[in-house]
Amino acid sequence: MRILISNRALAGTTLMACLSALAVALAQPPLTMDGRLTLAGTSNVHAYTASTAKLRVTRSHIGVLPAGADLWDSALKPGVIDAFEIAIPAASLTSPKGDLDKNMHKALKVEEFPEITFRLVRFETTPDAAGAARAIGMLKIAGVEREVALTITTKRAGASLIVQGSLDLLMTDYGVTPPKAMLGMLKTDPKVRITFDTVLAAPTT
Repeated sequence: MRILISNRALAGTTLMACLSALAVALAQPPLTMDGRLTLAGTSNVHAYTASTAKLRVTRSHIGVLPAGADLWDSALKPGVIDAFEIAIPAASLTSPKGDLDKNMHKALKVEEFPEITFRLVRFETTPDAAGAARAIGMLKIAGVEREVALTITTKRAGASLIVQGSLDLLMTDYGVTPPKAMLGMLKTDPKVRITFDTVLAAPTT
């Protein structure tokens, strides 16, 4: 018996397969993140820091792993985590020296641009250091987006992954005027270092 499949039926089957794949992708729970991000800088008076624990994964997608493969053991390989974005409420950055916060939030334009975001583009592994890599991505601060390279290290912690790293940048590259305090007597340097100590947890089924 010959079975004929029409082009219309084939197209319908293909469409249903694509929709099913999309539904699975959209339904995939995002990775979750806990930890702290700290911004450290200097001024003509003293060094300062500002930090936040409000780190949120806004989008993530985990590719198909080979049978028996572990997510975190494979995490830095191309295509395993093929989408990863985080957001940080800019106003949640606070300093032990409270007089700096108001000026810092004004400089970051928190009312106009309430979130600082990072979108991963790719990983570049470092062969001479276990668990070390560079995370290349797009960092957006105060509405200005630029490519950055984060130096990171990773370490397993049971079912989670500890990710630590740092990034040096110039506030002025993002159109941010270095904040001042004490009626302008305290002037901050545009160079700052961002460090983060976070824990990623995989989605549960």
